[in-house]
Amino acid sequence: MSPETLRALAQFDTPTICNVIELFGVRPRNEGYMDGRIRAAFPEFPPMVGFATTASFRSDCPPGKGDAYGSLEAQLATFGSLPGPAVVVFQDLDDPAVAATFGEVMCSTYQGFGSTGLITSGAGRDLEQVRALKYPVFTGGTICSHAYCHILHIGLPVRVGGLVVNPGDLLHGDANGVTNIPLSIAAGVAAFAQEFVDIERVLMDYVRGAGKKTVDGFTAARKEFAQQTAALATRAREWVSRNPAG
Repeated sequence: MSPETLRALAQFDTPTICNVIELFGVRPRNEGYMDGRIRAAFPEFPPMVGFATTASFRSDCPPGKGDAYGSLEAQLATFGSLPGPAVVVFQDLDDPAVAATFGEVMCSTYQGFGSTGLITSGAGRDLEQVRALKYPVFTGGTICSHAYCHILHIGLPVRVGGLVVNPGDLLHGDANGVTNIPLSIAAGVAAFAQEFVDIERVLMDYVRGAGKKTVDGFTAARKEFAQQTAALATRAREWVSRNPAG
């Protein structure tokens, strides 16, 4: 995964990335993204792009040994095995969440080691301090205490917002939510995204432009949009056939 591909993906919002993924026909349209339980704590931040490092978390009872901070070393060690910047992904096993998965110290540490963001099915705290770090976090809520916070397993698949996340998965998130980008088409998504945005303008320019709008005019613009989108989808699927390994 080249740095150029990651930079290109970061130029587009997550709904656009989802739309472009659909063009390639590599997965059903109702799969591959987190549901509405996971929300950006700072929706004004630009898109987050990075590779998942996974862990599970609990805070409702004292750990048998260790705590969240004591597991940071093992977690940070996983960053080096990723093909790019880490996105820390936690599954909170308490349901509902009892306390915050992260705060200022943990986010500062992750960011210091190159992480581009954090996602938890649980909650966060120290939000103003984390906002000041300009570190994107996606959560299921906010809770003021850390209670008996401790990290359980590191580096196994987790389920967050209805999405199974494996270590090394490529994730993209912004104010709209979080999606997985299949690694096999990541370069293609980056290459085709601007073309898709340009095609959308065919329809958007008509409905937003000056002058009287008519149903016939809208129908013509929508037909042109559909034709250009279908042509782009054909090219995207041809790209897949030429690049079976991504």
